[in-house]
Amino acid sequence: MATTSLPVIQALRDTAQRLATQTPYQWGHMGSCNCGHLAQTVTKLTKGEIHARAMQRYGDWERQLVDYCPASGLPIDDTIDEMLALGFTRADLTHLERLADPTIRFAIPFERRDQLRHNQRDDVVLYLRTWADLLEQRLLAGITLPDFAALPQPELVLAD
Repeated sequence: MATTSLPVIQALRDTAQRLATQTPYQWGHMGSCNCGHLAQTVTKLTKGEIHARAMQRYGDWERQLVDYCPASGLPIDDTIDEMLALGFTRADLTHLERLADPTIRFAIPFERRDQLRHNQRDDVVLYLRTWADLLEQRLLAGITLPDFAALPQPELVLAD
């Protein structure tokens, strides 16, 4: 699963929020589908720019991720590079396109989990938010706060 970091969590939450409130969604468009929307968030490219980059090589996001080569010089590989550099994995992105990561799906309530459709905006939003929640839980679980009660207490000194 993606790196547990604030930038990754924020990218997932920002993508979910944008999808939930305003942006056009089209699963068959490389810049407006599940991965395309996350790519927009990460790279700040438009849906048209992402789509144009992807059309320089054959295939959907899954095929692009299989054929990905950081030394290819292809613009879509530069886009994927940015997503990987932030902390996503190729498997994450492949799963996102089909809403297929078993850990994320398991965290979704049963009645919704079995009804998820990879090309439905509301289902993509739920998947992204659930993923962000899981990463946030991991991040918080890794934080250890000092035992403040065990620290020496400062003495209160009154001025004369």
